[in-house]
Amino acid sequence: MGKVLMNYLGKRLKDENYSKKKTIETAGPVITISREVGCNGLKLANLIANRLNKRKTKDDWRVLSKEIFNQSAVELNMQTEHVKRVFKQTDKYTFDEILKAFNNKNYKSEQKIINTLIEVVRTFAIDGYSIIVGRAGHEIANDIKNALHIRLIAPLEYRVNTIQINNELNREKAIQFIKKVEDERILFRKTINVHHIREDLFDLTLNRAAFTNDEIVDIIEFTLDKKCVLGKAKK
Repeated sequence: MGKVLMNYLGKRLKDENYSKKKTIETAGPVITISREVGCNGLKLANLIANRLNKRKTKDDWRVLSKEIFNQSAVELNMQTEHVKRVFKQTDKYTFDEILKAFNNKNYKSEQKIINTLIEVVRTFAIDGYSIIVGRAGHEIANDIKNALHIRLIAPLEYRVNTIQINNELNREKAIQFIKKVEDERILFRKTINVHHIREDLFDLTLNRAAFTNDEIVDIIEFTLDKKCVLGKAKK
């Protein structure tokens, strides 16, 4: 984990009521990014964090994606891969796995794992200075006032080309990759009882193919200011 995230976790562990001290009105600021596969959402999130950190706000912005699973695993005292499995499995446990689970003193129910992950996302959002990539962040943090919810889209050809470059795949393999990850994201949303993407929850929908990275970061920074998401954090 990065230094910023480790510092945050240390602060949170020292004060279990850290997040509870904030109300919905004072929660945040938080940015959530929902994206189609191949929109380079994580790369863009890091560019946004770098831009905002130059403003010398109260805390450094942190980008959170896989860290959501990592922190959920820490709080559940489980391995990260076992947490991920709950959100990826398409079939039921075998009888042998069920017996093994009941004989394991560290066994956690599927609902306990789901609830913990939702709470981790919620806590990061409330604590603020978080850019949450995926993980249904826009749904979980939809009632937080100091928030900007972004949806990234792009034509299929743009996304296929991005996946080909990022993963060194041919076109056919890139299309298969997009389908596989899209299916995984649908399963993740269903697991936390989100059955479709609600477009009305997004403040901003951006076509990645229409703008450069810098232009998109400019638009997002402009929107943050216009929406007063940063509040007192602004200089």
